Amino acid sequence: MAMSFEWPWQYRFPPFFTLQPNVDTRQKQLAAWCSLVLSFCRLHKQSSMTVMEAQESPLFNNVKLQRSKGHLFLLPDSSLKYLWRKAEGRQQTEGKLPVESIQIVLEELRKKGNLEWLDKSKSSFLIMWRRPEEWGKLIYQWVSRSGQNNSVFTLYELTNGEDTEDEEFHGLDEATLLRALQALQQEHKAEIITVSDGRGVKFF
Repeated sequence: MAMSFEWPWQYRFPPFFTLQPNVDTRQKQLAAWCSLVLSFCRLHKQSSMTVMEAQESPLFNNVKLQRSKGHLFLLPDSSLKYLWRKAEGRQQTEGKLPVESIQIVLEELRKKGNLEWLDKSKSSFLIMWRRPEEWGKLIYQWVSRSGQNNSVFTLYELTNGEDTEDEEFHGLDEATLLRALQALQQEHKAEIITVSDGRGVKFF
């Protein structure tokens, strides 16, 4: 049975969907957004999307959130306390992070090594809830634990084979897998090779 996603408390507060001007507050806010994006994509095993798809997804768009006129909000985390009041007569998007702010969040993830832009216009991206080095470590731990050193696998066997069904990297998308194997290759623990079915990997 698929697990349901537990939204963080910030997701229920309208101020979360407006990046704050105060530097310290914004950094804590961006950290919360980065954590949310990685947790959401990890649960749903979502590894790539466009910025516009992201904006319309529940991730950046809380359709249940209503910004009620005249209401005052105080966030429970003392390090993130700030007040927000909807101005009389101002039209605001209900619980939806603007695309410009989404770009800022995604760029923050890139700086952390959890995101890679897939085009020059930065309209689509690869999201990595684990960095390639971390995936590589998990894969190599399984290789060593199961006595698969000096063995050759196709990429499909590695992520879709019966032997890896209980491993976290089972079902991992090929783009992320290749980056993980490249990290292992740099450590001289694996070599990406060409096999009859396409690409494969030999572990050392």
